Amino acid sequence: MTSLTASLARGALTSPFKRAGRPDATLPPDRPTRPAAPVAPGPLAAYGRICGFPESGELPLTYPHVLAFPLTMRLMTGRAFPLPVLGLVHTWIEITPHRTVASAEPLELTVYAEKLTPHRRGTEVTMTTEARMSGELVWESRSGYLSRHRQATPDGTTPDGTASDRATSDGMKPTETTPDRATPGRGTTARGAGPATAVPPAAGGLPARAEWRLPGDLGRRYGAVSGDRNPIHLHPLTARLFGFPRAIAHGMWTVARCLAEAGDPSSIRSVRAEFRAPVLLPATVTYTADATGNAFELRGAKGRVHLVGTVTRRAGASGPG
Repeated sequence: MTSLTASLARGALTSPFKRAGRPDATLPPDRPTRPAAPVAPGPLAAYGRICGFPESGELPLTYPHVLAFPLTMRLMTGRAFPLPVLGLVHTWIEITPHRTVASAEPLELTVYAEKLTPHRRGTEVTMTTEARMSGELVWESRSGYLSRHRQATPDGTTPDGTASDRATSDGMKPTETTPDRATPGRGTTARGAGPATAVPPAAGGLPARAEWRLPGDLGRRYGAVSGDRNPIHLHPLTARLFGFPRAIAHGMWTVARCLAEAGDPSSIRSVRAEFRAPVLLPATVTYTADATGNAFELRGAKGRVHLVGTVTRRAGASGPG
């Protein structure tokens, strides 16, 4: 993962020289590609354990995103990319598996910046990742990353009439976080999560299915297997540099942990997840879902919603048993 570390360092150096919101901004045409290569079994097994995926011989739905993330970072930290990578907020992800991918299949990975979209809080870029096997598109994802900047009108409000504000990473302003306590499993500790406990009713409309206790070192542990060592996830001291009182969980860990509960991955046609608020570590979170597993949320203290997701299944397929 040395290339990802280098990209993070390059991003820190280039971000101060980029100005989000330029009307003439364009996206680079580059499509960085990783040639077809087998998935290393050791890192894959470690990823499966920390996210709660069973050992099935199939690639977890979220893993191609992890494999391609160094390519994404290389593109976003390049000189031609118009947005500063520091402070980008991962707001949503859509995953479309076109077929089940075996963990032994050598995947070719390609990443590109698809479009820039004005947002009421700044500018959003859509990044696309594609995985191919012998030229066949077997998996793809799209992610939205928001660069927050003022789009204030003369009266000091944003175009939607709200006061202009600022945020950092993984979904919300630091002042909007709530101090959860916590560790991941169906009532479990962060591998996938701890020992089974009685699950209280959810505060929202979806019934509670599991309670996960997330340890304070979850960000460091997930960062070690994913390569994403963003300082906001690693330690309270480094997180405070970006406005958070404590380290926060990776948004992609929360998606992966929820999808590990979604039943047979071969039944899934598409997934969409939206990041609503960061999870301060340590924390206790509740996984809520309908009976089919097609609508799910991750909630924290007092019912605070961290993640909202939907699963679309193939015709005739059912959710978790």
